Amino acid sequence: MKHSNTPSKKARGLGRQKQLAELESNGALDSTAKRSASYQILHIDAFKWLDSARSCSIEAVVTDPPYGLLEYTESQLRKRKLGKGGVWRIPPSFDGCQRSPLPRFTVLGPEGHERLREFFARLATGLMRVMTPGAHLFVATNPLVSYLVYEPLIREGFEKRGEIIRLVQTLRGGDRPKNGEQDYPMISVMPRSCWEPWGLFRKPCEGPVRENLRKWKTGGLRRISQREPFRDVIESGVARNGERQIAPHPSLKPQRFLRQLCRAALPLGEGRILDPFMGSGSTIAAAAACGLKSIGLEANEEYFRMAAQAIPLLSKYHVQDDA
Repeated sequence: MKHSNTPSKKARGLGRQKQLAELESNGALDSTAKRSASYQILHIDAFKWLDSARSCSIEAVVTDPPYGLLEYTESQLRKRKLGKGGVWRIPPSFDGCQRSPLPRFTVLGPEGHERLREFFARLATGLMRVMTPGAHLFVATNPLVSYLVYEPLIREGFEKRGEIIRLVQTLRGGDRPKNGEQDYPMISVMPRSCWEPWGLFRKPCEGPVRENLRKWKTGGLRRISQREPFRDVIESGVARNGERQIAPHPSLKPQRFLRQLCRAALPLGEGRILDPFMGSGSTIAAAAACGLKSIGLEANEEYFRMAAQAIPLLSKYHVQDDA
């Protein structure tokens, strides 16, 4: 019989608790870190956590990172609140409703693109170490910058397993030329966006998927039913008013969509889902609603406190209310 050098689950768990205790004693963890039976959330920089986490301790990652980087800086968030300038575009009112601001990724120049590559290269290195063999990564992105997200992940060794296409109409794109609306009324600078790509990646398995499932509980995606596999196109509108009242985050994703990803991400329903950029905690809430364990990280104190309050409410949110 072969003996593995990989620590047992119990040993990994004890080691992780010790590391968390050390981080907290060193001031790396905010004292407002929250735990529940199914999830744990930490006010901490994602890269700091990834550097200290035990290897092969996370079975899936579902995340919507700050892929523009610029839009979540303090100065840009302040401009968003004031509704004046910056990377956040304030869409016109529609049907009497004022739409939420949207980030304009066309403002990113060569330096912004390079920072984005460096950001995801660092993220790829950290995730490759902490994820188990066969673990899947679902990462939200945007058609304009997705190649900058995917390249570093592939270079690090992640297998690209496709894309999840979220069919959603926003007010991004479709605009007439700035200051030329009257001159060119039949021209759009870009197509109106009707979809959002989520890159799907997998850390390479140890041997066949069957054996990887037995050892690590990962390697595949949970089917919708025995007859119906998980699909790569999901119809999903924007988060409705009920969810936004609970968690008024600028990039809130709906529970109807996230619960489908979380359920698929843990094929046997075992292990933990990590969201290293949890924002208002919508992924953590979706995992809890599916009866799955998760851990969320958030560096922004305002969003961390929002998540602490929102997760219990979002996890109980009835998605049929959005129908």
